[in-house]
Amino acid sequence: MIFHETTLKDAMLIDPEPRGDDRGFFARMMCREEFAAHGLIADFVQHNMSFSRNRGTVRGLHFQRVPHAEAKLMRCTRGEIVDVIVDLRGASPTYLQHEAFVLTAENHRLLYVPPGFAHGFQTLTDDTEVFYPVSAAYAPDMEGGVRHDDPLIGISWPLGVSELSSKDASWPFLQPGAPPVF
Repeated sequence: MIFHETTLKDAMLIDPEPRGDDRGFFARMMCREEFAAHGLIADFVQHNMSFSRNRGTVRGLHFQRVPHAEAKLMRCTRGEIVDVIVDLRGASPTYLQHEAFVLTAENHRLLYVPPGFAHGFQTLTDDTEVFYPVSAAYAPDMEGGVRHDDPLIGISWPLGVSELSSKDASWPFLQPGAPPVF
């Protein structure tokens, strides 16, 4: 695996290193020792999958509060997404900054999202599947979110939003000067 630092502190983009022959290829997608060597959480307790029918669907921006804050390891297994992460850690040098990554079934890339980040994605194709293990079990009372169109963050989504859940549409906007979430 090849680990790439991102512009956001502690987040990583990971490329598998396929080993191929006439049958196809093999690649490791997660290795506890390699994750630990890069300072990443490698204990994933729940595996999630989402399916989105329509191109332009936005899911997020989601997070879980302490003590259920979670790391995520995002992978698009069918179709294509733009995956966006936002650093919500008040003490971080990249606080309130965001970065976007294109993950596709073809590029096999993984995005490591550290605890303390909001996360969301937009589907770039119809019939898109995303698979992601998380380091903490879902706790509904610890769930939080930020609006996908929050002007304080200023995300430029590549497509118009075709689908958005009522819950995601109701997340609050961040307030300048408010205490950080993490």
